[in-house]
Amino acid sequence: MLSAEEGILLFVATSEAVLGVLVNAFIALVNCMDCVRSKKLSKIGFILIGLAISRIGVIWIIILQGYVQLFVPHMLTSGNLTENITYLWVVISHLSVWFATNLNILYFLKIANFSHSLFLCLKRRIRSVFIFLLGCLLTSWLLSFPQMIKIVHERKMYQGNTSWFDQRKNYFLITQSLTNLGIFFFSVVALITCFLIIIFLWRHIRQMQLNVSGFRDLNTEVHVKAMKVLISFMVLFILHVIGIAIEITCFTLPQNQLLFITGLTATCLYPCGHSIILILGNSQLMQAFLKMLQHIKC
Repeated sequence: MLSAEEGILLFVATSEAVLGVLVNAFIALVNCMDCVRSKKLSKIGFILIGLAISRIGVIWIIILQGYVQLFVPHMLTSGNLTENITYLWVVISHLSVWFATNLNILYFLKIANFSHSLFLCLKRRIRSVFIFLLGCLLTSWLLSFPQMIKIVHERKMYQGNTSWFDQRKNYFLITQSLTNLGIFFFSVVALITCFLIIIFLWRHIRQMQLNVSGFRDLNTEVHVKAMKVLISFMVLFILHVIGIAIEITCFTLPQNQLLFITGLTATCLYPCGHSIILILGNSQLMQAFLKMLQHIKC
């Protein structure tokens, strides 16, 4: 039986998951309809569709595993549920972070304007950058799957032997860390590009303010809004990573349900919150959302 605090946090996490599925389904649908109308799939459209679909998968896995862990934990130690969740998590979580990294890099190369030769080279070869990141994604899958197969195999061998699991907690944490190594790599790349965009926008805002003698014009407001969006992304993404770390740690602390639900809430916040930020920051998505609201009112 859950306490009042645990029940409230679980309700918040469930609400985040439902809202996240609806928001990401909306983003995918709008971009698919735009692709059908224009008969052309742009880079940003492909990335947004892939990001939205993969985030729906991530949300379902997170919330499913959370409810199973809380209410029917014996299902995680018996049957094929753990095996299926594990393999799906490796594929979909890596894919979701990969799409988010591509989105950040695309914005970085389109918005920023540094004079460094490396940046100019990357800007001229955007397609090569995406191909390189695709190679990194395939490599991360190839490195993660052997670890996953090893974990699943050992769980089957020592099924029901809780003393074995207690003795190898450190080994379990190290193996989970190696499995999520690809996620860590893409996360670092996404945060670095986000940080570089913020630096460029901050410098650009200062130059614009000096040019207009301290008065803020329309372009300054746009850049300030972009900075807020990027900072929000960084905060939500860091909370998401912390939430995943808490959930992994809680597998070695099965009695601490409050900590586990706290991690679950933090993990669900990013795929929901960042997608809402994408809608607010994208004029096309925002117009489609306002039209949808008008139809609902009618």
